[in-house]
Amino acid sequence: MRSDTDFALGLIRTQLFGPSDLDNVKKIQAGYKVRALSLYENKPGPEPAPSINWIAPLSPKDEQTSLNMFNVLAFVLQFCPTDPSEVALRKSFESIGIVPGKPFDPASLSPSTQTSLSAGMAAGQKQIDAARAASTSSNDLFGTRAQMKNDYLNRAVGAQYGILGNSAAEAVYLGWPKDASGNPLTGANKYVVHFAKDGLPPVRAFWSLTMYDLPQQLLVANALNRYLINSPMLPALKQDADGGITLYIQNSSPGKDKESNWLPAPAGPFFIVLRCYWPQDAILNGTWKQPPMTMVK
Repeated sequence: MRSDTDFALGLIRTQLFGPSDLDNVKKIQAGYKVRALSLYENKPGPEPAPSINWIAPLSPKDEQTSLNMFNVLAFVLQFCPTDPSEVALRKSFESIGIVPGKPFDPASLSPSTQTSLSAGMAAGQKQIDAARAASTSSNDLFGTRAQMKNDYLNRAVGAQYGILGNSAAEAVYLGWPKDASGNPLTGANKYVVHFAKDGLPPVRAFWSLTMYDLPQQLLVANALNRYLINSPMLPALKQDADGGITLYIQNSSPGKDKESNWLPAPAGPFFIVLRCYWPQDAILNGTWKQPPMTMVK
């Protein structure tokens, strides 16, 4: 499978099989064309959309803590038709001045209301953090509105964990919030992940295991210039005596003889995402379990 496309969001992912495949990917990308549907169908197009004076975005931290987030909410809601299930919710917003398209000034609220809203944001973020820490699969975090319904907690976890993720039928994202002993992952320790023979992620397309640092959630510079281990790399990985594969997750090299299976970690906190593209039923229904992240000496 070469491309994973969601034109409604303007995202096109093109699979790269390795450094030697880069020119092929560039050729494929150069062939992509985006046209208005009216041009594709050779029909008159609609009237141009009015220009929008977009509101300035907040930093990720301010989105979670600043009352100005409610001003951003008021701005965004003007583009969101009211769902029948949320009529009462919208009215409750309007009762404190959060009206779609109307600027919202938190300073206009009474001190007690400001305090209550700040406390509510803190309590909500605490719930999101707890749910994210306990989450090991994206199965319930992404999808259409009909699928997600009004599960606001899962929708918030999905947005903060990896906004614009695919629905489960396209890809499932699995993670290790903690190691096998229940401790946070850190480059101060060394870990192994062992896939038994015939125990690799059951996918119809491909899988990838990607390293990110915390709290930035960014790729980690390292001596190998390696940020993931994926299924196209399997021929280059060393097998164990039992036919399985052991991956070494650590900051320093596990030794030249093991570097083919080494995914470098940062010196501090990190997390890893196992992306399973076009997953088979065993992943979708949870019967396939990812192996533990085991700390070693």
